[in-house]
Amino acid sequence: MSGLLFVVSAASGTGKTSLVKALLDRVTNLHVSVSHTTRGQRPGELDGVHYHFTEKDSFLALVEQGGFIEYAEVFGNYYGTAQATVKEQLAKGHDVLLEIDWQGAQQVRKLFPDSKQIFILPPSQFDLRQRLSNRGTDSVEVIERRLGCAVEDMQQYVNFDYVIINDDFNKALHDLESVIIANRLVITQQASRHQKMISELITPVEK
Repeated sequence: MSGLLFVVSAASGTGKTSLVKALLDRVTNLHVSVSHTTRGQRPGELDGVHYHFTEKDSFLALVEQGGFIEYAEVFGNYYGTAQATVKEQLAKGHDVLLEIDWQGAQQVRKLFPDSKQIFILPPSQFDLRQRLSNRGTDSVEVIERRLGCAVEDMQQYVNFDYVIINDDFNKALHDLESVIIANRLVITQQASRHQKMISELITPVEK
């Protein structure tokens, strides 16, 4: 039995990380693949938990070896998802969630056409600017540049299977959870996960 592969993407500041974190508290047997990155470690972040913090040369060496399902350069830093880890989890029947940008999602789609791809949108550009400003870590110039990039990123929503609007956090979380559950209930998944039980149910009882 193979697990399901979910991809969650969004523009910077949309709240996807908070939604994914809350989702993991509500849904069992869902594993998040920890990405590799060449960016610096932020306060409170743990290596191997939030990211695998990697030197640029080591990262590019893994790229050459075909070690990533997807990778991308974002604001001067590289991000990538290790191929071996994801395939191992799926082979064990675990559902895997990738929290990556739209470029990475595009690469995943080519390798895993059955992956379920979800895009998170904010309710407005004004709301997104407020969220980026509230981080308190970037200058006005950087915020405006990030907003401009976010608008371009959000244009990619048409290439995804599901779109969730993160206006009300609890509703967005419920919608995200519903996508996971609905895909687990399709006939191919249910027939595989409950093969023995279903077989017994549909076998005529001897009289």
